[in-house]
Amino acid sequence: MEVHTTADESRAWVTVLRSSVELDRVQVRLSLRGAVFTLRDELGLEEIDLSDLEFWALPFEVREAALAKLRRERPVAHFDEPTWSFDENGTGYWAITKYHDIARVSREPQIFSSARGAVSIRDLPEEFLEFFGSMINTDDPRHGYLRRIVSRAFTPKRLTQLEDRIETIAQELVHGIPRGVPFDVVPTVAATLPLRVICEMMGVPRDRESYVLERSNIILGALDDEFVPVDRSPDEAIMMAAIELTALMEEIGSERVQRPRNDITSALVNASVDGEALTAAELASFFILLVVAGNETTRNAISLGIHALGQWSDEYQRWRQNQESLTETAVEEIIRWSSPVMFMRRTLTQRACVGDIEILEGEKVLLLYGSGNRDEEIFRDPYRFDVSRADNRHLGFGGFGPHYCLGAHLARRELASIFRALLRSVPHWSVVDEPAQLRSNFINGLKHLTVVVEE
Repeated sequence: MEVHTTADESRAWVTVLRSSVELDRVQVRLSLRGAVFTLRDELGLEEIDLSDLEFWALPFEVREAALAKLRRERPVAHFDEPTWSFDENGTGYWAITKYHDIARVSREPQIFSSARGAVSIRDLPEEFLEFFGSMINTDDPRHGYLRRIVSRAFTPKRLTQLEDRIETIAQELVHGIPRGVPFDVVPTVAATLPLRVICEMMGVPRDRESYVLERSNIILGALDDEFVPVDRSPDEAIMMAAIELTALMEEIGSERVQRPRNDITSALVNASVDGEALTAAELASFFILLVVAGNETTRNAISLGIHALGQWSDEYQRWRQNQESLTETAVEEIIRWSSPVMFMRRTLTQRACVGDIEILEGEKVLLLYGSGNRDEEIFRDPYRFDVSRADNRHLGFGGFGPHYCLGAHLARRELASIFRALLRSVPHWSVVDEPAQLRSNFINGLKHLTVVVEE
């Protein structure tokens, strides 16, 4: 069955979804401003397995239909430990798919801890925590202590100083886009902007940018054979990439202690809270967090935003004609739509209920941000890409609470700059092929996106 709607009738599909107890093999087609999005409900409830990497490799419309089914029928669902996990014999985890439940858990770190085990599904070995034990893997008071030091490097004054540089980089990248021929927008535009901004902020030389990018790709793409060959251990690859990034940051940090410059590394190694500054290990861990989380998430938001605007071309033209009034809402919609980080994990410090499910102390919960950002009870027409969406309380920066992304303001500025540059000089583009999706259950990412820009 296919349900067709016009733009004015688009909300009717929500009624169709809610009125169906079982939607197996039902297709719901939504036609909006020239774009077509199809939810393909091909999985029964018992067939949905978030621990299977093949689930995350499914087409977007199949995956989204499965998550919509979980929200309706099993909003807090238990899954076994992934077979590729360090902890194959673990107790599994509870996947939380509804917006309000995710927001509530995010606001209660005293019950739902970030420090017990890790924020990944698996508990990381001690040697991994040496490199990945940054702020996101801590609770107060340690979390607050680290955040206070790091926040001194992300002051409004410092970010304001970066604005002109971000605009310049964005304009240079868009100016270099070829016209009339297919090109891959991910490495040429989407990956370069946030990487260059972060490297310049941290004082990483330009000739080391590709070095940083390659290792960032390995850390978040270790399960994708484009970045780590199948005959190489993903865990070993991640560890080696972390060691190499740590060595680079220790080298730069040591030099900045002796000869400070006007960069964030200098601010971090020379900052002091309660008489202390970041240690070399803490600096390296923060750098890995920044180049992995800050670079990869913004890169994928740009890529997925370009892809969405290629599909919803009328939305792009509407934004072009109303840049001053729509840029803020359009950027928030790109963040909601892309939801680059699929989840973060929390571990219970005591027994608690989420929805109508009782979860025990020590059990894991996964906050599925992308699912929350499509929650029909919160977002009207959630599968419509709308650059003027006003009430957009998305979970794109980790929801709410103490772990709200410290770099959210920077990411918004980067997105606004690159899309303003596109709006000024690119009247239209077409997506040539299906985008190459990153094989990951953690990052909603595109490896390649081939587009053609009008001459």
